[in-house]
Amino acid sequence: MGFFLKSITHSIFVIISSFLLIPARTHLQSHEESYISLVISSKGLEFAKDLLVEKAVSTLIPLQVPDIEKTVNIPVVGKVNMGLSNITISGVNIASSLVETGENGIVLVASGATANLSMNWWYSYRRWFITIRDEGEASVQVENMQVGITATIKEEEGTIKLFLLDCGCSVEDISIDLDGGASWLYQGLVDAFQGKIRSAVEDAISKNIKEGMKKLSSKLQSLPKRISVDDIMDMNVTFVDDPTLSHSSVEFDINGLFTAADEISISDFYRRGSQTSVSFDDPTKMIKISLHENVFYTAALVYFEKGYMHWNFDEIPEQSLLNTAGWRYIVPQLYDRYPNDDMMLNVSVASPPVIKVINQVIDATVSSYLTIDVLDAGEVIPVACISMIIRASCSPEVSGNNLVGTVSLIDFTLSLEWSRIGNLHLNLVQPVISVILKTVLFPYVNVHLRKGFPLPLLHGFEVREAEIFYMDSNVIVCSDLASTKGSLQLAAI
Repeated sequence: MGFFLKSITHSIFVIISSFLLIPARTHLQSHEESYISLVISSKGLEFAKDLLVEKAVSTLIPLQVPDIEKTVNIPVVGKVNMGLSNITISGVNIASSLVETGENGIVLVASGATANLSMNWWYSYRRWFITIRDEGEASVQVENMQVGITATIKEEEGTIKLFLLDCGCSVEDISIDLDGGASWLYQGLVDAFQGKIRSAVEDAISKNIKEGMKKLSSKLQSLPKRISVDDIMDMNVTFVDDPTLSHSSVEFDINGLFTAADEISISDFYRRGSQTSVSFDDPTKMIKISLHENVFYTAALVYFEKGYMHWNFDEIPEQSLLNTAGWRYIVPQLYDRYPNDDMMLNVSVASPPVIKVINQVIDATVSSYLTIDVLDAGEVIPVACISMIIRASCSPEVSGNNLVGTVSLIDFTLSLEWSRIGNLHLNLVQPVISVILKTVLFPYVNVHLRKGFPLPLLHGFEVREAEIFYMDSNVIVCSDLASTKGSLQLAAI
């Protein structure tokens, strides 16, 4: 079976790369952990196989085959020198194909294939003292062709390297249609060149597959190692450990954590514990992407450390709350000291939000401060600071190829940090804070969350009919895929 399962290298590795050309960060040490797993199901492999075998065929043709020359003895005629040139495979049709995965690698087989060849022929022989020469064209039909490869994939320094284990092509039947020439010449061509044409086609296709494999492997090795989310943040998407091959799927483990765009090294947190294996399976979907809660935590951590969790509000929907008159019955002493003065509200997050995946949502606990400023005679005067512990939930969803979310307020608690206007009755202040959170802060945050961040997919594929599940501190995206115009560019490498 070794020779039969030999030649499908180009297609199988395009399949793997098509789902895994994800950029990543700087060089990682061997102790790196994974926080995102990407599983390609049997349905996903079938989808990619059908799509990419078709593309592989289109990039295979036209394929030039080396010229062939031979001297044969033909009864009655005698010794004849014959040659074939400009041998071109102009069309390939694959009747069926299959892909299988297992501990030893990935096998892709195309069977019952046919190929059309065009060529020029010539012959020359001497009869008595006369040299006779002629030439013309011929077409060849190759039938019952089997093509296959066995390959494996390994992680190497954060990228994926492809290894071809076996590759080959076998041809069973050939029919030759000669344009011109006598019947004896036709029979001579059949007898002389049938075996050589078969070998030439098998060798040319196998060589093409091997060359495509080397280029593809080199391309994967040269991929950048991070994906930019915005000007502030990158996602570390280096591969971690060798892919796991089962009888029905291929799983890739990815670091998946966020770092600041201008950071070179990786902070200590990013080496603290990995996600547990998630066994959730949905065979009806092509891919499964599991994202550990630490992925979301590091996104919040980067924005916090870069100072993007501090907001000043001088315009809000309830504009009356930005004048001391609006607080007249809530904090009377504020109005007494600063009558009819405009106000400004400052919200600062005190520490990185604590993010957990629980109860079918992403739960966030945020420690923050609300500082109340009064604008008096052109001077900004801080008058009070309230500590807030906010609990919120985020419901993720897939929009395009991005994972986006919407935050909703669960509850919050207040305590007075300091005041220059005396004691505040927080039970009176709480409804006002609730309005500010729901109409100002959360809508502002949701505008940014609706942008989301990209799921680890190759450009040219788009998510279809995605569903989201939760399990063991993970958000799990199960989805089908569809190809777009540029999805198969890699197949031509």
